[in-house]
Amino acid sequence: MTTTKRGGRGPIAATISVIGELLITAGLVLALFVAYSLWWTNVLADRHEHKAADKVRQDWARTPDAGPGSLDTKDGIGFLHVPAMGKDYEVLVKKGTSTKVLNEGVAGYYTDPVPAALPTAKTGNFTLAAHRDGHGAKFHNIDKIHDGDPVVFESKDTWYVYKVYKILDQTSKYNVAVTDQVPKESGKTTPGRYITLTTCTPVYTSRYRYIVWGELVRTEKVDGARTPPAELR
Repeated sequence: MTTTKRGGRGPIAATISVIGELLITAGLVLALFVAYSLWWTNVLADRHEHKAADKVRQDWARTPDAGPGSLDTKDGIGFLHVPAMGKDYEVLVKKGTSTKVLNEGVAGYYTDPVPAALPTAKTGNFTLAAHRDGHGAKFHNIDKIHDGDPVVFESKDTWYVYKVYKILDQTSKYNVAVTDQVPKESGKTTPGRYITLTTCTPVYTSRYRYIVWGELVRTEKVDGARTPPAELR
């Protein structure tokens, strides 16, 4: 009587098995990459931003009577507060919008192609960018902002209180006109004191840009206790 061994695998079965193992490995690598991009880069960026923010506040505290000094510094010029993006939302603002700067978990103000006007300027557009996903994702909740919401910039000696008046939820990433000193696409036709927030959209892509425009409604001097304006209380 003849018996047949069933323990071996034919070449087709072996090939399918190898391909399956490779697909599983590729899936694991992809999952790790996604976790790194959307979680671990946030952890690293948040650490960096908190450390840099602490340094700015410590520098301010060490020289309380030295005047406001130059806003245009490499360490950070102040802090952006947007209650609509979180009750205690605060992010350090630095010079530049390069990938290197924004990957530090900060918001950066434009130096190119249309340089931003700093909040101290009598007229102009204070234009800012930040990541929406990964590397701190500081503008992740930008879609929570609505017309009439406050946006506050905190410098060493002044609170600048802006009011949102227009939102553009999708535009070309090549549309640099949204950062013009007079943002005509927002409906403005005359010089004023504006702020513009820009980031990528839809979420997890960089296909388009999401734009929020605000206009300065008042300023408040910072007191000794750094009591925030009513919009942040």
